[in-house]
Amino acid sequence: MNSGKMRERTGSTQDVSIEFAKVTLEANLTVPEKARGIVLFAHGSGSSRFSPRNRYVAGVLQSNGLATLLLDLLTEEEERVDRRTSQLRFNIRLLAKRLCGATGWTTRNPELRGLNVGYFGASTGAAAALMASAQLPAQIAAIVSRGGRPDLAGEHLRSVLSPTLLIVGGNDGLVIELNRNALADLGCQEKKLVIVPGATHLFEEPGTLEEVARISSEWFSRHFDHVEDTSTKHSAAVS
Repeated sequence: MNSGKMRERTGSTQDVSIEFAKVTLEANLTVPEKARGIVLFAHGSGSSRFSPRNRYVAGVLQSNGLATLLLDLLTEEEERVDRRTSQLRFNIRLLAKRLCGATGWTTRNPELRGLNVGYFGASTGAAAALMASAQLPAQIAAIVSRGGRPDLAGEHLRSVLSPTLLIVGGNDGLVIELNRNALADLGCQEKKLVIVPGATHLFEEPGTLEEVARISSEWFSRHFDHVEDTSTKHSAAVS
């Protein structure tokens, strides 16, 4: 049975264990008051839910009324193996399957039920987010990729229906080209590539990560609000 348990609440942030399919994933959940949606973070290769870059972006989203779930898509034992082999971090199908499982946990959680769901993926996590959204086309309201490798989602790009924003650093040459090619392959009607001037792959230059957070927050807020507006209009039409 799929299940999850809450642990150690600190203010509005909780450490949570997400259990499904005989796997337990660790995550950090933050839910602002009157949250308008929730964004699940899929970190990149060699990173974790404690990534300072993703935590910074998550903080900006929270300040704009969005809940966040920063999770590790590998178990602690798998992380130890991956640190030696670097193999699991590139197993996009496995990572996407884990993200789908975490999405199911989110939509069933009484505290989160009814919230619009979005994905924020970095590096290889972006490919996992795109592949997962292709498998859950009706559940994911928006996707943002930061310095991502969407090309690793392969043929699944054509099945992505969620509005997708690709953010790449202006000095990240190879990744820019990979994102341009992926943009053309994406099946969603609304898709956009934003190149942040002066930024390298990790957006370590002054002001560049702030720009990522700003445009990501705008993307999620706009598409979450659009889903709510559409739902409200539909309810009014049938009432």
